[in-house]
Amino acid sequence: MATSSIILICSLLCLSAASLSHAVVPDSQTFKYVNEGEFGDYATEYGATYRVLPIASSPFQLFFYNTTPNAYRLGLRMGTTRSESTLRWVWDANRNAPVSENATLSFGRDGNLVLANPDGRAVWSTATANKGVVGFRLLPNGNIVLHDSKGRFVWQSFDHPTDTLLVGQTLRSGGPTKLVSRTSASDPSEGPYSFVMEPTGLSLYLAVPGVKNPVSYSGDTYRITPGSPLTSVAFTSAPETDEAYAYELKLELTENKTFSAGSFFVGRPKYNATLSFLRIESDGNLKSYTFYDKVDYRAWETAFATFASDGRLSGCSLPAKCGSLGVCEEEMCVACPRPQGLLGWSKACQAPKISSCAGRFDYYRVEGVEHFLSAWNEGEGRVTVTGCRDKCSKDCKCAGFVYKQESSRCLLVPVIGTLAKGENAAHSVYIKVPK
Repeated sequence: MATSSIILICSLLCLSAASLSHAVVPDSQTFKYVNEGEFGDYATEYGATYRVLPIASSPFQLFFYNTTPNAYRLGLRMGTTRSESTLRWVWDANRNAPVSENATLSFGRDGNLVLANPDGRAVWSTATANKGVVGFRLLPNGNIVLHDSKGRFVWQSFDHPTDTLLVGQTLRSGGPTKLVSRTSASDPSEGPYSFVMEPTGLSLYLAVPGVKNPVSYSGDTYRITPGSPLTSVAFTSAPETDEAYAYELKLELTENKTFSAGSFFVGRPKYNATLSFLRIESDGNLKSYTFYDKVDYRAWETAFATFASDGRLSGCSLPAKCGSLGVCEEEMCVACPRPQGLLGWSKACQAPKISSCAGRFDYYRVEGVEHFLSAWNEGEGRVTVTGCRDKCSKDCKCAGFVYKQESSRCLLVPVIGTLAKGENAAHSVYIKVPK
């Protein structure tokens, strides 16, 4: 390469670096907010208390909120205070690292958005210091953006989803590929369920403690056969037809970045559904919700649920529909399977605890039920009941097994969860207990 060309390239790089270093946020755009003062009065999801921040674009607003004392997240809520409906949380900055009272959220001249504890220790940031950021905005679609002097996004919250997709938000290869549930209503940290974009479709996964790979509990429900691996999936809202009043919520799949690979319907509200979101719940259900900002009462509608009587799968197929153990029939938990038989179900019904791989084990049988994994996995065949039992006893990760008598097929399962009442009495689940 000629010396003049090298000098030109170096000059351009130096000019670019210089322009970034000189790009600063105007003093009028900087801010620092402290987590202190009175709590808000309106009802929010999960029983959270909250402090309002003056950053809003209706119906979205930023808050400090907590569900347990002195453990705050910086969260984005959706809903309006004039509505009597519950305000819903759609994004967290620091879901796994709560801050305390008097924590601060600051946006400085260097263009970095920082959440810090009172001692100044940064807990979360956008890592955008000296990268050309000149402004901060909360857009009407719920996207929080830091932009440069030409309006280009240097950082956006849409690239960092938690458990939720807002309309227009995308999962993509090379970027965020999944949503992860909350642990529980009282714990916003990452839970065991996830909604994942894969090369051949979308899957719902359950992470089981002590088991290396999560298990899919949605099977082929959201699977397709694309011509090439999927590159993105977007949550969209549009009128059903040019003349229709109803809107359709969809998951639009793309391959090779430009070619449609199909879509999955996830709701049909009876009005403009632009203010909607899709969420993987703390119980593993994938649901869509729509907010209708024209009313003050009952503004929220559950537009779709994957596991429901009118969903893609039966509510009894949800892994934790009945907690860690239970028999489900017609969307209701009807029995607690114990060694002495089927007892009345309550939240006290718990799966047996296997504390060690060593020792000997017994099993008790629950007849005429289906495990939430057995619909998607036939297991091994042909195996005797005794052979299946021996395999489970030797496997530290095995919590029990499914046995289909007519085909002599054996499926080891790492967790019991909800057992759906079935029509085939030859299908049984054997639950492992210490001897």
